[in-house]
Amino acid sequence: MVKPMAPAALLRGPSIYYGATMTKLLEQAIAKARTLSEEEQDALALTILALAESDGSLIPIDDDTRAAILEGLGQARRGEFVPDEKIQELWKRHGL
Repeated sequence: MVKPMAPAALLRGPSIYYGATMTKLLEQAIAKARTLSEEEQDALALTILALAESDGSLIPIDDDTRAAILEGLGQARRGEFVPDEKIQELWKRHGL
C-alpha cells in the first residue's frame, strides 16, 4: 500500500506526484513537454489551463476550429510563419 504524501511533500524534489493515473497519450505529451524550453512549457501550460474547465471537462470545439488549429500546428512545424514586418503592420493598423 502506498502511503499518501503530505501536500508540502508534493512540492519538494524533482519527482511529481499526480495523485491519479494519466492516459498513455497524456504521459507522452507530458514527456514531450519536458523537452521544450521554459517559455514553450509555459505557453503549453496556459493553453491546457485555458482548455480545461474547473470540472475538468474540455471546452467543445467544432470540426472547422479543430481543422484550423491542426493546420496552424502543421504550419508551425514546417516553419511557415508570417514575416515580422507583416505582424508589425497588422499591429500598427489596429493601434497596438
